[in-house]
Amino acid sequence: SIVFLHEPRGEFGVQHRPLPVREGTMSFSKRVSVLLTTLVLSFAAVAVSQDDGEKVVDGFSEADRSAMADTAEKHEFQTEVNRLMDIIINSLYTDKQVFLRELVSNAADALEKARFHSVQDDSFLGDTKDLEVKIEYDADGKTISITDTGIGMSKADLINNLGTVAKSGTTNFLEAMAEGSDTNLIGQFGVGFYSAFLVADKVTVTSKCNDDPTQHVWESSADASFTVVPDPRGNTLGRGSRVTLHLKEDAHDYLSEDKLKDAAKKYSQFIQFPIYVKVKKEVDVEAEEDDDDDDKEDEDDVETKDDEEKEEEEKESKPTKKTVYEWEQVNTQKAIWLRAKEDITEEEYTEFYKSISKDYLDPLAYTHFNAEGEIEFKSILYLPKKAPFDMMDNYWTKRSEVKLFVRRVLVAEKFEELLPRYLNFVRGVVDSDDLPWNITSKKLVRKVLEFMQELAKEEESGDDEDEEAEGEEEKKEEKKDKSDEDGTWTKFWKEFNKNLKMGCYEDDSNRSKLSKLLRFATTKSEGKEISLDKYLDRMQESQESIYYMSGDSMEVMLKAPALQIFKKKDIEVLMLSDHLDEPCLQKLADYEGKKFVSIQKADVKLDETEEEKKRFTKIKDMYKPLTDWWKDSLTELTEKGAMKDAGVKIEKVEVSKRLTESPVVVVTSQFGYSAQQERVMKAQAFQNKDQISMMSGRKTLEVNPNHPVVVDLLSKVKANKDDAAAKDTAAVLFQTALIESGYEIADPSALVSRVYRLMSKELGVDPDAPLKEVEVPEDEEEEEEEEEEEAEEEKEDGAKEEL
Repeated sequence: SIVFLHEPRGEFGVQHRPLPVREGTMSFSKRVSVLLTTLVLSFAAVAVSQDDGEKVVDGFSEADRSAMADTAEKHEFQTEVNRLMDIIINSLYTDKQVFLRELVSNAADALEKARFHSVQDDSFLGDTKDLEVKIEYDADGKTISITDTGIGMSKADLINNLGTVAKSGTTNFLEAMAEGSDTNLIGQFGVGFYSAFLVADKVTVTSKCNDDPTQHVWESSADASFTVVPDPRGNTLGRGSRVTLHLKEDAHDYLSEDKLKDAAKKYSQFIQFPIYVKVKKEVDVEAEEDDDDDDKEDEDDVETKDDEEKEEEEKESKPTKKTVYEWEQVNTQKAIWLRAKEDITEEEYTEFYKSISKDYLDPLAYTHFNAEGEIEFKSILYLPKKAPFDMMDNYWTKRSEVKLFVRRVLVAEKFEELLPRYLNFVRGVVDSDDLPWNITSKKLVRKVLEFMQELAKEEESGDDEDEEAEGEEEKKEEKKDKSDEDGTWTKFWKEFNKNLKMGCYEDDSNRSKLSKLLRFATTKSEGKEISLDKYLDRMQESQESIYYMSGDSMEVMLKAPALQIFKKKDIEVLMLSDHLDEPCLQKLADYEGKKFVSIQKADVKLDETEEEKKRFTKIKDMYKPLTDWWKDSLTELTEKGAMKDAGVKIEKVEVSKRLTESPVVVVTSQFGYSAQQERVMKAQAFQNKDQISMMSGRKTLEVNPNHPVVVDLLSKVKANKDDAAAKDTAAVLFQTALIESGYEIADPSALVSRVYRLMSKELGVDPDAPLKEVEVPEDEEEEEEEEEEEAEEEKEDGAKEEL
């Protein structure tokens, strides 16, 4: 049998291999000598490990730190830096993990400078040719280290760059803070290094540059001072910098490779230089591994095993797990927006969209552009194929989901000021070298709207070609599925039309551009939504306004009395079935010089001939007795009668120009709510009844002079103004007109009672007759009647038998 002793590891993990001892093959004294020697070496190694290994933190032993303390130069931070660190530590960052974003960004800048110098001087990189960033953590030492092979810093650089700031940096940031500016984007001022103190109570920076033969160590505990000292270990970096954070107790959760990988991937996945995170892995190894060198050293003391015993051991040996450390690259995805459009395939655009949006569907459309001029930035923007189910539920709180990058470093995943609320469905990336967001936002909005206009124009031009197609081709197209017929813009409009209507209502500066994108159904569009430009193309030559009406549905609106004259004159009318349509058009007021006019409001002007004007004047005079009487009657009804609590106010009663079939119609004043708007406002959870009453407007009753009911009513009023039947008819006509025009009646009981009276008169029943209880026959009488019926049946049966 073989006996193996303890396998200790030295300070740097060097394994001291045991000496295999085969019993019975050497003398007792030799075996004891071997055993004692091995034990001494083992305990010595353990002692070294306990004395020295645990005291090595970030590569510095206790002796190194003692030497550094003796020779360190102490410096005071600039006053602005003290103020800055206080702001950062106490109030600035809402998300602490951005410290990694800032430090990796600084490392990328240092690598870029080194790359630039290497282009000018081939020997600049020397032996350290790989430009990379490495991130690792030490669970025992409670530290995180970010190492780069960039340009590095000399002693003077460490003092100037980390201890003082230029006027354009921190001072500007502090001035912006004093003015109340948004401070979430620290990269704008170049002061991100100090974000390390969000998670660390002490920061150590080791750096070596080509201009300084000595490697230096900068260290601070955010206590208004820092030290700079030559590194007693000599040149360990070759070139570059190593930033080590000694974590606070509440930041120990960052001592995890998964958390470091996620944070590095989130913020720095598009950095052009490779970023590695040190990860721990387990691999399979054989149970016993003896180096050839060890075997040669042991040949004099230990006899070799027999071949048979070796074969048995190989059979019995099983693989075991061994822990190894590797560097895993986390930024494997490339920033495709930096490439030329012609070099990027459709599949690459699609995959990139899915990676940044987490959407399982392909994008509906995208645009890739470079903005130039006062501010330059590169961007890829996508329009999703489907709207989120909760898009309008979170409309007021949801922020733009366009990711914001500064030199390929993620600055914000969701930035409220980048795009207005109504464009919060747009996905994509914006990458800039600077952050003047007020300018960038305006340019970005303009680019998005121009992109949408291109899509809309492409589809509209295609529609015009379809209209000119032959009849046979049209029949073939009708057989296709509707989803196949819908163009890109139609699909987009179905999903996101509410957003654009909200933008038309909210965005004063871009309202004219948004109006080009709007689509509405009309009385002539056969259910298809058309643009306002197409409506203008189909307008009559004498038409001076764009007419519209609002309602719950197309079916209801097409039956509305207010639409009758427009059907007769063949005038196209926009049909607004969405509750956002009418406010949108009211904000627009006009389009290409043509005013929007609601046909459901008073003072609608239509083109008339001189003969029509003269005839209308005569009819107006002829019906003046009826309109005056009706006005007084309705005023009494709404102010003192059954409708006094309904909130309806009468403006006037007049002869109508818009009615061709119905006897009457109710319209509101020019600046009052339409029936659709009244319903929407009353449905609000926190409605203001006083405001609704004020904005409802005074109602106008228009009568059709050609309708038999109105003609009959005129004759009755001329005969007797106090005719009760005429008053009832006038009230019922007004209330039914309210309902037909889309208005609600607060108390329908008055209308219902009048309808019952009219039904009674129609059936020849006195509506004022008192109600009487119906007589029900008593139980005894019912029994007698049943007995008599049975007796008669028996007699009939007897007679039949005799016959």
